[in-house]
Amino acid sequence: MKRPRLYGPGELAGLFNVSRQRVLQITRRPGFPEPMARLIGTTIWDADEVDEWAKHNRPPRPTEGDEDG
Repeated sequence: MKRPRLYGPGELAGLFNVSRQRVLQITRRPGFPEPMARLIGTTIWDADEVDEWAKHNRPPRPTEGDEDG
């Protein structure tokens, strides 16, 4: 049986390049994937669901050499 890839708040902060406080705001948005589990002290999401959501709802992170404006 294949194990699912999981994201916790720290992984989401890194993925979206935001603070953990901002992660809380993002995960409360309508349409964000439901968590797989809410554990004491953390929540976990299916990484594939979050990655698919991010493709359509989050701008790509800037890469080195990108310029503003």
